[in-house]
Parts: sequence; structure tokens; C-alpha cells
Amino acid sequence: MAVYRRYRKDSEVSYALGITLTFELLQHRPEQAVRVFIHSGMKEGDTLDRLLRLCRERGVDVVYADKIFHVMSQKENCFVIGEFGKYEGKLEKSASHIVLVNPSNAGNMGTIMRSALGFGLNQMAVIRPGVDAFDPKVVRASMGAIFSTDVAYFDSFNEYGEEYGGRELYPFMLDASMPLQELAPKGVYSLIFGNEATGLPPEFSKVGRSVVIPHSDRIDSLNLPIAASIAMYEATKGMV
Repeated sequence: MAVYRRYRKDSEVSYALGITLTFELLQHRPEQAVRVFIHSGMKEGDTLDRLLRLCRERGVDVVYADKIFHVMSQKENCFVIGEFGKYEGKLEKSASHIVLVNPSNAGNMGTIMRSALGFGLNQMAVIRPGVDAFDPKVVRASMGAIFSTDVAYFDSFNEYGEEYGGRELYPFMLDASMPLQELAPKGVYSLIFGNEATGLPPEFSKVGRSVVIPHSDRIDSLNLPIAASIAMYEATKGMV
């Protein structure tokens, strides 16, 4: 009898919980797909037929088993799980990047991935310590955007800069001098965001040109995914 365990950071595989995410896996990272689990409650019809056809075309095994759903998902409407091998991302030097410094919330990371993909920014650098990009919570919050996103981890921002220098750097900080309205990248750039609770360390004010998103004094700051989405919109305005 197969034994299923909850996802751990040191696991070699992770899981796309739900049929929509599994479709994204099969369409955009089929080489990483290991198995697709189907619950007995999954209704027959065109959607299931399409899923099975994709699995056949991609050479992915289909397993009918209910037990894994009790272990991996607490949602009663989850009837499909895609198991995939974790992979190492490689960023393109010629592409613009999203840089997350010490992100700690899986839902926020996934939401930022989804927004970034929508704005054509599918390259993400994560400065450790940071949340695991392959945590199923990240995968779910990204709505499968992770399978179209390259994610690379670095032990420090300096390490990132050494490998991906020669680009415009825009750290987003509350005490920055440049308002968002003046953000107009001319070439390859990186939008840099700090931890949800603490933001970027003070030394980032000396990195590139720091940017502030003006807002009323009725709030202390914007939620990180919202701030990142606003920044991405402004940076790509007229390009997407």
C-alpha cells in the first residue's frame, strides 16, 4: 500500500492541488510532471477526458487514489493532484527580474508570481532566507504561474548583483526619494521588494534608485503583493 506524506521543504517532489493547476503543470512543465492523482469523486466529462488525453500525450502516469487527497488537501472540492519533480531555475541576464528579499509568506509569493506573469515578468530572484517557492501553498496562490516562472535563490543580494549586474535597480522603500510616477526603465531592470513585515534594510537606499509608492497617511504601508503589482504595472506601462 502506498504511503503518502505531507510536503516537506527537503522533498524531491511537490504538488499542484487542483485540476486547473495540474493543467498548468502539464502544459508548461510537462517534463517535470511525475504522476497525476484522480479522486473517485471526479466527475466524468470533457474536462476529465482532456486531462487524461494530456497525460497520455505527455507520458505521465495516472493514479486513481483517494488517500493522498486526505493527506495533501483539506479542500473538499479538490479531485485532482499533479505531482512534479522540483527543479532549479536559471534567470536570463537579458530579462528584467522581480527580486524578493527574505519573503516569508507563501501566499504572497504565489500572488506576486501570478501578477508578474501577467505583466510579462516571469523571472524571480529570491534572497535567502525566504519561503520555499515549491511549497504547495505558493503553487496554489500562483494559480499555476509558477510553472511559467523561473525562480532562482541567492544567499545574499551581493551574490545576485555579482551574477546579474549591469542593470537598472529599483528598490521599493517607504523613505525613497523617487516617486513611482517617475519610474521609467530604459533597459533591463530589477524591481526589488523587501520582507512583508520589515521591508528592505536601510542599506538598499544606496542601491540603484529607490522608489516610493505615494499613498495617504491613513495607512502605514501597502500589502506587499499589491505594492508589487502597482510597481509592475508602472514599470511595464505601454509595453505589455
